[in-house]
Amino acid sequence: MTISLENTSAAQNLVGGPPTGKAPLDMDGLAWILFGASAFQYLNAACELNLFELLQDKPGLTKPQIGAELGLADRANDILLLGATATGMLTVEDGRYQLATVLADLLKTDDWQRFKDTVGFEQYVCYEGQMDFTESLRANSNVGLRRVRGSGRDLYHRLHENPQMEQAFYKYMRSWSELANQHLVEVLDLSGTSKLLDCGGGDAVNSIALAQANPHIEAGILEIPPTAPLTEKKIAEAGLSDRITVKPGDMHADEFPTGYDTVMFAHQLVIWTPEENTALLRKAYNALPEGGRVIIFNSMSNDEGDGPVVAALDSVYFAALPAEGGMIYPWATYEESLTKAGFDPASFERIDFPGWTPHGVIIATK
Repeated sequence: MTISLENTSAAQNLVGGPPTGKAPLDMDGLAWILFGASAFQYLNAACELNLFELLQDKPGLTKPQIGAELGLADRANDILLLGATATGMLTVEDGRYQLATVLADLLKTDDWQRFKDTVGFEQYVCYEGQMDFTESLRANSNVGLRRVRGSGRDLYHRLHENPQMEQAFYKYMRSWSELANQHLVEVLDLSGTSKLLDCGGGDAVNSIALAQANPHIEAGILEIPPTAPLTEKKIAEAGLSDRITVKPGDMHADEFPTGYDTVMFAHQLVIWTPEENTALLRKAYNALPEGGRVIIFNSMSNDEGDGPVVAALDSVYFAALPAEGGMIYPWATYEESLTKAGFDPASFERIDFPGWTPHGVIIATK
């Protein structure tokens, strides 16, 4: 069972309703922004301590009972429950604590662990590098990368030197993809596809989902050599080594392999500048046969530049950390790059996914 929250306001109820930009900002809303990092730390601590699972299994516990179950001293327990209740994640009545409805509902679904993996990504991958967000804006570059050990040119070439960060990153990427690729599998018509190239496919989460839903297709995953062993391991675990293969290489430096009728960029084009995206899409165009398609699958922001709020907040990571360019771009920015790469604008198709994550797909045909 999975859930699909139909708008961002539903997700915001998880932490008591921070400002959305749709109503005038007041001092309470400004305080949410001012102390937003602290609000997140309450969420992260509650996840790491399994507070939510405890109250799912044993609703109505008192403060001393919760402290005893979690192994927390009185002061520490007081702090945790003050924050969890003040932010709206818990309610308390007659001294007994219950989960907020949105959390209680989420815990009943497969998406709960995916949500926790996203919390872990924010804590162990994003937070330190985002301290350089202002400097990253001034430099128009990912200054926060300096806080990640290693000499690789971007975050992805340094992950293998940072095991805890690497583990948190790939758990998150798999979960973030799974939150949306249930919709990808439902709406993406691959009946005319026989061979799909997944550029920067990570641990193969999207190729595996599409191959399982479309038994007639084969997939190749273009991925940097340090990641290739993890990709191959996940493919083997899914029992799809006969249909999904790994193509070690650098999508920026190398030409794309030919022989594929569909090229997919899943959670890739949010990383790079529009100029780099145009270059990648041009490589896809050159590698595709006439009638071949390119698929862009990732989070999107509104063409009007006013949201959604998750797209805005997620853009801090892309500005400060992974590579020199990137943000949650508007749909129209990708369409401009596709046009420059040679694709016919008349062929463009947008598919906006439901849910609290701002995912969508753009399809273009050569």
